Amino acid sequence: MTLSSARGSVLAASAEGPRGRPILEIRDLVVDYGYGDDRAHALRGVNLTLHEGEVLGLAGESGCGKSTLVYAATRLLAPPGLISGGEVLYYPEQGQKPIDILRQPDEELRAARWQDTAIVFQGAMNSLNPVFRIGRQITDAIAAHRPEWSRAQRDDRARELLSMVGIAPDRVSSYPHQLSGGMRQRVMIAMALALEPRVLIMDEPTTALDVVMQRQIVEQIVELRDRMGFSVIFITHDVSLLIEVADRIAIMYAGEIVEHGPAHRMYREPRHPYTLGLLNSFPPLHGPRQELVGIPGSPPDLQALPTGCTFHPRCPFAMERCVTDVPVLGPTAIPGEAARRVACWLNEDESLLPAPLHQT
Repeated sequence: MTLSSARGSVLAASAEGPRGRPILEIRDLVVDYGYGDDRAHALRGVNLTLHEGEVLGLAGESGCGKSTLVYAATRLLAPPGLISGGEVLYYPEQGQKPIDILRQPDEELRAARWQDTAIVFQGAMNSLNPVFRIGRQITDAIAAHRPEWSRAQRDDRARELLSMVGIAPDRVSSYPHQLSGGMRQRVMIAMALALEPRVLIMDEPTTALDVVMQRQIVEQIVELRDRMGFSVIFITHDVSLLIEVADRIAIMYAGEIVEHGPAHRMYREPRHPYTLGLLNSFPPLHGPRQELVGIPGSPPDLQALPTGCTFHPRCPFAMERCVTDVPVLGPTAIPGEAARRVACWLNEDESLLPAPLHQT
């Protein structure tokens, strides 16, 4: 599958809306770092839904809460992170009751990991044990959940998984340092898919890879998703990369979702000034040469957030009410955008939207 054909299938899926029923639902998730009055509010009432067979992109600047969101949702958040409120509902097969992961007993949670939900962590070299061969690291996860399998079965599965991600099966005997960065990232994807999970979380899987390898990884993810039918949460700071792989995109800023909707609509018609700033931070691949504008200033201190809209100190379109009133994530004033949600006062009235945010 070429990247252009992958993108075509993504745009078609986005135009039709979510692919299937919800499989993972995050409700009013609140996460703090630290305790008492000095704690930092990393997530403030985040709501997000992943559907069956969908690729959901999660984008934003470093420190906006992307990784904190998925680590909290899977109960992998390390101290001093503290989940202060909310629910994370996992929906099993049709007809079964949803499971609140945040209140799931430890034994059930351990059994569900790698089977229901798997994670490809950021930094493959740091995630792989340097003193064990990659085949051993893949089969360890299988043995923990499939104790009835023989060693031969586990070894065959490891070779099958490597072939699935485009690595020669005889590489099972290689150590991590004997593989390139792209191959190590593919090993992490193979390991995550070992037990055929229904949800795959990818935390910046293309970070530190060159653009050619990024393209290959993105193509691989789209192909595997189409073949195996799992759902994906794809985390990155590069919105332009998400356009190639995601069905929907959610934009995070200062611990909140400020915009989400179909990927192709957000790329062509961003409705939040922060989304527009992210898109303008990357050079276009086609058309006339344009000057990169970027976003002025820096993300806010999570221990001392601005009043009103947290983005207003950096927003070129800020109004008086932005300083005092907090916008709520909701539909836009433009007809035909039922699938879009934006937290920006400009979207309350179509006449308020400046030209860069009103490209129809």
